[in-house]
Amino acid sequence: MTDPEDSKPQRGIQSLDNTGQLLNALADAGRPLSLGELARAAGMAPAKAFPHLVSLQKIGLLARNADGDFEAGMLALEMGLVALQRLSPTREAEPEVVALAHATGLSVAMAVFGPLGPTVIRLEEASRPQHVSLRVGTVLSMVHTAIGRTFAAHLPDDVLTQALAQDAIRMAGVTVDTAVQQAATPRWRKIRDDGIDNAVSRPVPGIDTLAAPVFDHTGALALVIAVMGSSGSFDSATDSDVAQLVRQAARRLSWRFGAMGATGASSASDATGA
Repeated sequence: MTDPEDSKPQRGIQSLDNTGQLLNALADAGRPLSLGELARAAGMAPAKAFPHLVSLQKIGLLARNADGDFEAGMLALEMGLVALQRLSPTREAEPEVVALAHATGLSVAMAVFGPLGPTVIRLEEASRPQHVSLRVGTVLSMVHTAIGRTFAAHLPDDVLTQALAQDAIRMAGVTVDTAVQQAATPRWRKIRDDGIDNAVSRPVPGIDTLAAPVFDHTGALALVIAVMGSSGSFDSATDSDVAQLVRQAARRLSWRFGAMGATGASSASDATGA
């Protein structure tokens, strides 16, 4: 039997709630703020905000830079690192994968960069039946798949070069020589600019894909999420509503993993449609 006390709103300390508003405002801004800016962002008068900020400085949650603006203090940084160390990207991404499948009605895949390359580790099936020849454990081409190209677009050059040498063993893979890499480079650049990639009826005929990158607190690529569905059943252009949902999910996960400013601009679909 549920205890009635458990369903009652927890009573907090009003002054600490106000302090939390200031911390949230600074976190949302993602940059140091002056007293006036921080107070406005938190919806309170500077005279009311200042005592809270002094206390936050004393305990190390805030600090002031050379310009006198407020920024995260050492205690805040230490707490953030502890939280990041406890994160499991794949576990944290699970609810987002399920929610994206429900929001779009499409299959959603999550992939990480494994020993053999971009590897599917999670697949949430669509609510309506569709033939997607993708399974957990599938390793994808970095040239001919949206998920693989998204990895290729964000890997360091030395890692990318080594990975491309193995592309022929992957699904839809190809032997990558200098000409192939040079031809693929503009597409990878476009993916970095757009924050998303699409594949239209390739490599699986009749199946379209939209894939977006998720970053961690170091700015490195943590994983890629993608939606897949029958061609014609959804708009797979990179400026579509579905693409926006995929981007938003990737950004939320990137924020959850500590990445700052990891966003991609929306633009028209690549003319190749691959």
